[in-house]
Amino acid sequence: MIPTLLPQDEIAALISRHAPGSGDYGTAIESLSFHRRDAPTDSLCHAARPSVAIIAQGAKEVTLGSEVFHYSRMQYLLTSVDLPVQARVVEASAQSPHLCVVLGIDIADVAALTAGDDASFSRQIPVTRGISVSEVPGDLLDAMLRLVRLLDQPSDIAALAPLIQRELTYRLLKGPVGARLRHMALASSQSHQVGQAIKWIQHNYCEPLRIEQLAGVANMSVSSLHHHFKAITAMTPMQYQKTLRLQEARRLLLVEKIDAGTAGYRVGYASESQFSREYSRQFGRAPMRDVGQLRAQLTGAQAAYSGMP
Repeated sequence: MIPTLLPQDEIAALISRHAPGSGDYGTAIESLSFHRRDAPTDSLCHAARPSVAIIAQGAKEVTLGSEVFHYSRMQYLLTSVDLPVQARVVEASAQSPHLCVVLGIDIADVAALTAGDDASFSRQIPVTRGISVSEVPGDLLDAMLRLVRLLDQPSDIAALAPLIQRELTYRLLKGPVGARLRHMALASSQSHQVGQAIKWIQHNYCEPLRIEQLAGVANMSVSSLHHHFKAITAMTPMQYQKTLRLQEARRLLLVEKIDAGTAGYRVGYASESQFSREYSRQFGRAPMRDVGQLRAQLTGAQAAYSGMP
């Protein structure tokens, strides 16, 4: 008789099969991805989108501003708004790799499921961080497991995946941090208004930021925008914009292999010296030195993986 795997062990086995080596893997379900690391990693920039990330094995740290969120096996990280974070895997090995499944959340689905909420809800729930860690309840794990199993039944994905994804959103809304999602979807809430400001910054991060204009976009007073923006993102709007600029500059340096002055100019800096100062303060190393070390680490990781049996 073949022993039955526990749900947490089965989902770990499925992730491991679909992600056979260290890396990030998309799937036939558009918003579902797998992430595997066979060793701890350095901290890397990451543009976190509204999503739920469940760790099936290993542990990870996500840094937002000056706050660190640690989560491990059978815990999930809920992100309710776009946030520039830094993430690193802290527990992983070749024998016991870090395994994580991430599902993007469509805020429109949240809005549809919360359409009956009274507008007074936005005044009853305090504005809180757009990111949180919780234990994975059995019903959430069961739904995620059924979604992952669909990858072995591709003909069923189109019909069943949207239903299970909607169920997952419902389970999150019923969970201990569901109010964060509700708040983001409710048009009358401060969280939703801050979300509008975040979208504007993302599309205009290279341009000078005028707080009065941003407050108008969010339909908030300047003081209210500052207060609620920092409550959700752990940053002021200016700090958020600067973080986006520096993360994009780091990507340009790494991927397009351009010089620091050009990268700084392309993300909105008029002064190369100011760019270098702020880059060094953010990442701990001068731009070209930082990117050189990142390239060396990536090359080493690829070589180690290619030499595996």
